[in-house]
Amino acid sequence: MTAWTLQRRQFVAGAAALATAALGGCERAAAPLLGGFTGIDLTRGHQLRDLLKTGNLPAPAVVRRAQVIIAGGGVAGLAAARALRLAGVHDFALLELEDTPGGNSRGTVVGGLPCPQGAHYLPVPGDDAREVQALLEELGVRRRVAGRWQYDERHLCHSPQERLFFDGEWQEGLLPVHGVGEATLAQYRRFARAVDAEARAARFAMPALKLWSQKQPLAPAHQALDAITFDKWLVAQGLDDAHLRWYLDYCCRDDYGAGAHRVSAWAGIHYFASRHGFHAPGEAPDEARESVLTWPEGNGWITQRLAEPLRAQGQLRTATSVLRITEGRHGVEVDALNHSTGNVERWVAPQCIVALPVLLAARVVQQPPAFLTGAAQRLQWAPWLVTNIHIGSPLADHPGAAPAWDNVLYADPSAGGLGYVNAGHQRLDTRATLAGPTVLTYYQALGDLADGRQQLATQPWQHWADAALAALSVPHPDLRERATRVDITRYGHAMAIPTPGVLEYLSQIGLLRASSKRKQLSNAEQSAWIPTPRTARLAFAHSDWSGYSVFEEAFTRGHGAGLVAAG
Repeated sequence: MTAWTLQRRQFVAGAAALATAALGGCERAAAPLLGGFTGIDLTRGHQLRDLLKTGNLPAPAVVRRAQVIIAGGGVAGLAAARALRLAGVHDFALLELEDTPGGNSRGTVVGGLPCPQGAHYLPVPGDDAREVQALLEELGVRRRVAGRWQYDERHLCHSPQERLFFDGEWQEGLLPVHGVGEATLAQYRRFARAVDAEARAARFAMPALKLWSQKQPLAPAHQALDAITFDKWLVAQGLDDAHLRWYLDYCCRDDYGAGAHRVSAWAGIHYFASRHGFHAPGEAPDEARESVLTWPEGNGWITQRLAEPLRAQGQLRTATSVLRITEGRHGVEVDALNHSTGNVERWVAPQCIVALPVLLAARVVQQPPAFLTGAAQRLQWAPWLVTNIHIGSPLADHPGAAPAWDNVLYADPSAGGLGYVNAGHQRLDTRATLAGPTVLTYYQALGDLADGRQQLATQPWQHWADAALAALSVPHPDLRERATRVDITRYGHAMAIPTPGVLEYLSQIGLLRASSKRKQLSNAEQSAWIPTPRTARLAFAHSDWSGYSVFEEAFTRGHGAGLVAAG
């Protein structure tokens, strides 16, 4: 693997240099740019919002019955469906607003090439994420060889994994290192020691909800971190270096949709302590580098496989908006608008899994419990933008590190810019990777824009396409010439932002709502217990209940809710 990686990197670097030289002597007129909004139907979502505000919901035209209804087809809803199937429950229906399930982990195809439409990787899960480990084993990604667990290398991110465009050239990794002074390096080392100290003071886990199964929701050290912003914590540590602060702000926006001045110190430390830690340049052991799983279509590869058996069994109902969820003594009624027929359908079931964002769940659940309305009032959400740029041939490149899977711009000029991933990076045929067309998926987290959500709703697609092309033309000056299509996906409420106090508030909900059930469990069962906010007939499952949006949180919560509904 090492020899192949080195050979590939030399080949990539050489091809990039040749492309740069060849392109330097000619100019092409840019072809008309095709594109538009895709993936998320904001109009459909806004129609649902306006309909809910009026309270005049249409009467149902048909009544259907099932044992369990799942409202919402994101990662949590798909995980709940899988848990039901594993428990032997097959009489259920999953209702999803969009035409395809997957939530923030959708994949798509642009110009015949698969590419992400949302989340694009999954860190190799540790033992706290046993539910995710089991899923990957089921999908053939993880298997036991000679008594040890191994991951199929076709699914592990190929090298080179990431690079940063910094000071006019590309460098390996995302932490600015080339040309920085000793004062900057010293602050890198101080931050590494501070993260290590916080990790020793109280254990961090991914998913974080596994920490809530103890007698207390949060350790005192976590409570202290959750009470202040990451920015305030950094100031108290005397960490003010511009390069370090840029990197940490980037990390916060990458995982939480907003910067260090908005997310809690717990969230800022958790980003590192729950995974691979933080290591200053020259101090990281070889095994410290985080391995990630990725696919051309990003995490859509996983959600598509979770959805396949549901389609085959007729359990998946897409283009269906949940309008109202009413819990009664003898069952649950779920009224939903079928956008294909225009009719409202009433689903009746003994149990319902509400795998909707908390904001929407609080609107559709009738007489909502206090913990639901409280969470909806407490949480804040970040809008996101995902721009897929199809290019017909390789781009010119600047000197430095070879083209990588994840490519980030230092001080990206666009709002909330997080860089791009190359959908062709996982190809096994390096010749196709270098010479053929590919898709660059560019991400923007708009949680720090006061009017970010309004801009998403009102700006034309060309506005966002021009901004993305302008930003990426800094390292790739011929991008506009080679771009053939730009497809843009908007997420108005993409992810909950873990602002100060949110973790403490949500952990109390998770513990209190399930404590009576937990007391009935054996010690072995308690080790696998998942705190699920619930009422008598409703189980709530969404990454919002963890206060931030990552695959591990959403999947584990959905799995737990599925087990609750299965009895």
